[in-house]
Amino acid sequence: MHYKSRHADARTELPKFLFSELIDRAIEQAAAWDAVAVCVNLLLLPNQPELHHQCARNISMLKTQSEKYGMPLMVEPLVMLPNELKGGYMVDGDIRKIMALVRQGVELGADVIKADPCDDVSEYHRVIDVASGIPVLVRGGGRASDEEIVNRTVELMKQGASGIVYGRNVIQHPNPAGMTKALMEIVHHGASAQQALDLVKGDVR
Repeated sequence: MHYKSRHADARTELPKFLFSELIDRAIEQAAAWDAVAVCVNLLLLPNQPELHHQCARNISMLKTQSEKYGMPLMVEPLVMLPNELKGGYMVDGDIRKIMALVRQGVELGADVIKADPCDDVSEYHRVIDVASGIPVLVRGGGRASDEEIVNRTVELMKQGASGIVYGRNVIQHPNPAGMTKALMEIVHHGASAQQALDLVKGDVR
């Protein structure tokens, strides 16, 4: 429900001015479209304090309206690496930075958190703990192998994640239906990594 500057996705040099701008009457539009929630970024980029402040202000503005209309507010804390390292707004998997930003999202009023996985997903319970009971949905990140995605998802659910929000690892998959079914089995029924991989491959006995 917001627009933000994304012109540097394929560049190593950021624009001089970055912004995160809400659309007009975002919550009213979401309610009119029968949305189940609105999602707003909480961005933390190196040397971009103004952008971070804009995001925090956006959340505060949306929180007041979301409560008025009974619309759940999903906050997406995103810690980014310097663009000169990898380019294109690459995620920083440092759990300490993720925890701090998740905590800020919770304190700003998030009803749901949509956060990145950390470098070592066996530590993800620390992110869950700092969310203090607010449901944490984990982003899928960049395109990865079936084995990596499935094993990561199994571990994230063991760590206490409430669910997942995956994009390219499903829609860009050769068998998106199979991958969707596999991930649903992990999240909703506690399937093992091998059971999930069998579903992706269609090898179910």
